[in-house]
Amino acid sequence: MTISPQRLSFILVLGSLSALGPLCTDFNLPSLPQLAADLATNAASAQLSLTAGLLGLGFGQLFFGPLSDKLGRMRPLLVSLIILLLASIGCAVAQNIGQLLSARLLQGLAGAGGAVISRAMARDLYSGHALTKFFALLMLVNGVAPIAAPVLGGALLAWTNWRGLFIVLAAIALILLTLCLWRLKETLPPPKRSQASLLSMFGALGQLLMQRRFMGLCLTQGFSMAGMFAYIGASPFVLQQLYGLSPQSFSFCFAINGLGLIAAAQIAARTSVHFGEYRILCIGLGIAGIASSALLLSGALNLSLPLILLALFFSVMINGLIGTLSSSMAMQTQANNAGSASAMIGVAMFALGALSVPISGIGGTSVVTMGLTIWGCHLIAITLFLTLVRKTIITGKSVMQTLDKNNSPRE
Repeated sequence: MTISPQRLSFILVLGSLSALGPLCTDFNLPSLPQLAADLATNAASAQLSLTAGLLGLGFGQLFFGPLSDKLGRMRPLLVSLIILLLASIGCAVAQNIGQLLSARLLQGLAGAGGAVISRAMARDLYSGHALTKFFALLMLVNGVAPIAAPVLGGALLAWTNWRGLFIVLAAIALILLTLCLWRLKETLPPPKRSQASLLSMFGALGQLLMQRRFMGLCLTQGFSMAGMFAYIGASPFVLQQLYGLSPQSFSFCFAINGLGLIAAAQIAARTSVHFGEYRILCIGLGIAGIASSALLLSGALNLSLPLILLALFFSVMINGLIGTLSSSMAMQTQANNAGSASAMIGVAMFALGALSVPISGIGGTSVVTMGLTIWGCHLIAITLFLTLVRKTIITGKSVMQTLDKNNSPRE
């Protein structure tokens, strides 16, 4: 896919919007121990701030997705960014953990707008392998967030505290609001918008639950990414408190895993053209199962930190492949309900992630509890994929070319 300067700027802005999720969750990760001490709370309560953000990111998409199908993409997007700006300021001035949790929930709800609408805008313009490639490009930009966010957050902690990090997030929201006004245009013209009432559109989300293939792909991605969120929530305490890494060293390890996510997404885009999305996704799920098993085993045997980090790297990076392919395949089944479909994908990912974070801390955060949660999420993802996604691909062609044969790729 040839990338013109105009398309490149479009990709960068959409990628930044889709990165709001990991940015909101990852940016203040190095500060969680400091946050817990400052607000006189424990590690589990500090992790709940991540859970609140994830819940907001998930359920906010159920609102912004259908709304964007009805009103177009731009107006809901701009409103979400304004709310994100205000919520980030609210996080910065919170005086206790209750106030912080409320502000984080609102911050997640607002950040969901960028995540869900960016995928819907991509589906407005592309389908087939073009959509898979575009999602891979989004993942490339999106992958910078989990790399840069904790590194930048860790570096900024040398100059400010956890409250200052939320002020920076507010500034980022303001910058994105400006970029959207400057560089983006409406991708869903009025004739193509849903004519149904908002109430019936929200009800249409229930119809997606009845679509076996779509839900299979949606839940495959959701549980796989839930494993990654368990890593995001538990790793600051495991690596900093149990293994003594500094915030900067932790950020470096986090960045390496982020690079793996980017690489896996690009591998997915290139290999799926020749071997098909279905086949490559099967391979990716197999790697996820093996890597998470190795991580759990390394924790149970109390192996050295380098071996644990190696198993953790493969457990995390494979989500770049699984997320790219499952999202693309699921979205291609929903040409006329891109916003609602994108919302369902998002709520599955973030709601399940919100559940996995506290589970990883049950009985005390350790490599074993983190590894067990990741392994369990991957196991469920594999099982759902095998039971819900019909196995129709046996050649090198894309399974979605069959599902979307009546929709030619669009530019």
